[in-house]
Formats: sequence, structure tokens, C-alpha cells
Amino acid sequence: MASQNYDYDVLVIGAGPGGYVAAIRAAQLGLRTACAEARETLGGTCLNVGCIPSKALLHGSELFEAAAHGTLARFGVKTAEVELDLPALQGEKAAAVRELTDGIAFLFRKNKVDWLKGQAVFRDAHTVAVADRTVTARNVVIATGSSVMPLPGVDVDNARGMIVDSTGALALDRVPEHMVVIGGGVIGLELGSVWRRLGAKVTVVEFLDALLPGMDGEVRKEAARLFRKQGMELRLSTKVTRAVTRGRKVTLTLEPAAGGDSETLEADCVLVAIGRRPNTEGLGLDAIGLALNPRGQIETDHQFRTKVDGVRAIGDVIPGPMLAHKAEDEGIAVAENIAGQIGIVNHGVIPSVVYTSPEIAGVGLTEEQALEKAGGEKGAIRVGRFPMLANSRAKTNREPDGFVKVIADAGTDRVLGVWMIASVAGTMIAQAAQAMEFGATSEDIAYTCHAHPTHSEAVKEAAMAVLGKPIHM
Repeated sequence: MASQNYDYDVLVIGAGPGGYVAAIRAAQLGLRTACAEARETLGGTCLNVGCIPSKALLHGSELFEAAAHGTLARFGVKTAEVELDLPALQGEKAAAVRELTDGIAFLFRKNKVDWLKGQAVFRDAHTVAVADRTVTARNVVIATGSSVMPLPGVDVDNARGMIVDSTGALALDRVPEHMVVIGGGVIGLELGSVWRRLGAKVTVVEFLDALLPGMDGEVRKEAARLFRKQGMELRLSTKVTRAVTRGRKVTLTLEPAAGGDSETLEADCVLVAIGRRPNTEGLGLDAIGLALNPRGQIETDHQFRTKVDGVRAIGDVIPGPMLAHKAEDEGIAVAENIAGQIGIVNHGVIPSVVYTSPEIAGVGLTEEQALEKAGGEKGAIRVGRFPMLANSRAKTNREPDGFVKVIADAGTDRVLGVWMIASVAGTMIAQAAQAMEFGATSEDIAYTCHAHPTHSEAVKEAAMAVLGKPIHM
């Protein structure tokens, strides 16, 4: 029960994947819990304008491409002339979002979590104003997530639908003739691939010399090859310095990242997707003396405690990858820590997925990171690779692109990282993450029976390749 001195045992600020999970778990553990959320609906960026609606558009665009470009016909499914009904696709996206946000509201009622509607502002470490009321809590968890990072010289105006961020790119009412995506990271590539499949010419402009920063180098190289093969134009080592809108066209000014002569590029839609930044403004952190690190994040210890007693933080506002599933795990852990249990997140085993087609996924160390950790000694690690072209299910489905790569310690054979490109890589990576969580060796994976024929057999074969003995290549 809540202390007589406080309205709640736990107040969670933010109802995104980290916040709503933390609130539900705290309530399950018998703590009187409230969750403050400024949006009209629960679920945060992920559910409302992120992970979920983007997957609806990705899936719909893949179905359209399969029908329009002969994939279905190849398997004997003949269709008449295929047309895109964009309002219907957007309606299906909206329905999925509504069903899931309503589902969280139901879970709040079921678990007796109080939903406090409005912007939360600290008055002191245990007192928070939410809209027109003030509440107190023994423990406050900051889970306010992140928002789109702006690009100087390129002003986003989602209402016009010409220079948009990820939210605007999810809500376009037309298929652009030419979309320029600024940023070759996960969000830009996913949304760019949606509109490319639906008929837009897509150009990706990336400041770095490769796509997907932070991922394994071999994966980054192969991803670029596949996106070019699919028709995307990639402008790497290039920066955008300015955007000017005239009529229904946007003119971008580009320069080499290393410096040099500028050029212009015209588009009718520009997507700014250069990253995200923590949502900490307007929380009143100065009122509790909580300073941010140089990256604008809140620093915490392993139990997610900040330097202010009684205040904790999770998800995108703290260091680490800005991923919904990382925030969810932290939400469970922080609630368990508050309840006096042991809540732990292994931040070394957080999978990441790019939901393009094929999907791209990885967990653990990249080959470059593993080598660096080994002091640059190439013999300190072993790498096994297996191409999806040699996987019977992928070949039968006519999904030959990609590979699986297993990185292991040469001395102990312990798996250090797994990276892959495959049609269902986002699902396949779970096996690798679970194996690594239990400290598996490549031999453990290699000698685990995998169902045939499945894409996951490629993980087994890549593990076998670590010791030089794959069967099907």
C-alpha cells in the first residue's frame, strides 16, 4: 500500500513502451501506481507514430509490390491490373494503432493503474503537477522517450507534406514522385522503402560513408548493395545544408561531407530522419537539481536510479540504443527494483532490427567491435557465414538475398555477436539473443536441432561454419 505521506508508490511519467510496461509491472507487484501521459492516447511514439504504424505501411507496401510486380504471378496467383488505394492502406494503419492503444488502456484498467492525463512537471523530487492537479509519489520514473532531431536549414512542416519527419512520412496522402530521405539509418530506410515500393523514386542522402551506423560492416555493405538493386539511389558521404520550398517542389543544397562544391537536388517530398533526441524539456528537472549529460540524457546506475533520491529513469532518456524493446525490459526491471526485487537488463544482448525487405538484424558485438575488444588480433575471434541462397526455405520462397554471420571467441567459442540479412531476420534474431543470454557457444547452436525447412537453419549452418564445417555450402 502507498505510504500515508504519498498519493502513490510509483508515478511513471510517460506511457510509451518503457513507461506503460513499468506502470503495469509495478501495479502487478502490489504498488499503487499512476502513469502521466500528455498524449490523448497511450503507447508513446512507438505505438502512435513509430514502430506500429510503420509496420502496417511496410506490410501493405510489400503486399502491393508482390501483386504489382509479378511475385504473386510467379507462384500462380494471377491478378488483374493492380491499383493502390492509399486511403484504405492508411485506414488499416490507423485501425491497427487504435486497437493497440485501446489495448493498453484496457490493461491499465485491468491492473488498476491510474492514467493521469496531461503534461507532468516536477515541483520537487516527490511532487509532480499534471495538468490541473498535483500528486505525490514515493518513487517517480521518468520514461518520456525521444523526439525527432531537427536538421538546421531544413524546416519540417508535416501539414504541407513536403518536408516531413517520420510522423509526416507515415501520413502522406499521396505517393511522391521523388522522395529524398535525409539520413541512412533505420527510420529513413524503412520509410523510404515503403514509398519506393508504392511507386516513388527514392534518393537517400547520408553524411557517413555507409548506411546503418552501428551495425556490422559486412551487413552495412550488403544492405547498400540490396537497396541499390531495389532501385534506391544512395548518396553517401554527403550532407544537406539547405532546403527551399517553391510551389510543390523542394530544392536541396548538397555538399560532400568532407567539404567541396555544392549542388542542388529537387524533390517533391523530403523526409528528415537524422536521429532522435531525449524528451527532457518541460519536465522541470531544474526544480529537483537533475542535470543532463552532454548528450542531453539522464544518467542512471544499474537500478535506473538518478542522482536524485526517489527519481529513476528508463528508455530513450537514458544512454543506450533508442529501441522500444530495450525500454520495455527496463520498465519491467525498474518496477521490480522499486518493489525490492532484482531487476536486471543485459544491455550487451539487445537485438536491433531494420524492417526493410529483406529484414536486417543483429545482436551483440559487430566483427569490428569484437576485433577491437581483442586488441586487433584477428586470430582472437572466429567468424562463420552462411548465405540465404543456400537455405532451402529461402530458396523455395525465392528469397535468396542475405546471409547469417556468427562471431565467436576463438578461445572459448562463446558467441559474441550474430548479424543477418534475411526475409524474416527480425524473428530469427530472437534465437541468437536467447542463446547469447545463456552464454552459448557456436557449438551449442550448431548442435541444436533446427526444424527443416526453415530460414532459421541458416543460423545453425553459420554456427557450424565458425568451426569450418557447414553442410550445405
